[in-house]
Amino acid sequence: MLTIRPPQATDRAAWDKLYQGYADFYQVLQTGEMRERVWCWLLDPAHECQCLMAFEASGQAIGLAHFRAFARPLSASTGGFLDDLFVDPQARGSQAGTQLIAAVKAIAEQNHWSVLRWITADNNYRARSAYDRVATRTPWITYDIKL
Repeated sequence: MLTIRPPQATDRAAWDKLYQGYADFYQVLQTGEMRERVWCWLLDPAHECQCLMAFEASGQAIGLAHFRAFARPLSASTGGFLDDLFVDPQARGSQAGTQLIAAVKAIAEQNHWSVLRWITADNNYRARSAYDRVATRTPWITYDIKL
């Protein structure tokens, strides 16, 4: 049985380990200072970035989801964006990812968001197979301008 809840100050070390694992998975260099900044965002109720974490019955953190609202001018609505979703490799298959998405979806519904959206790497096959069961893949292509 898993517990899905927002992080508390005492969850910092567990969150840090998970978020470093996420950065490693995507081969993104991330410093302790960067994680400190994000952690402060997550504990600030006024910041747009929110978090849910998945915990095993033993209390061990095994997953995280970072998400936020975003304006959708064309539809004159607000949507939700799932920025980061990560489950510890040892806990894959536990349904933590699916339960985290379901919990974010519930928040999206409570807030009357018109969509819950996320992106993933094309080669993230395991996650994509789960995503295909809970969401519809879109035909949109993403572009970035590095600044």
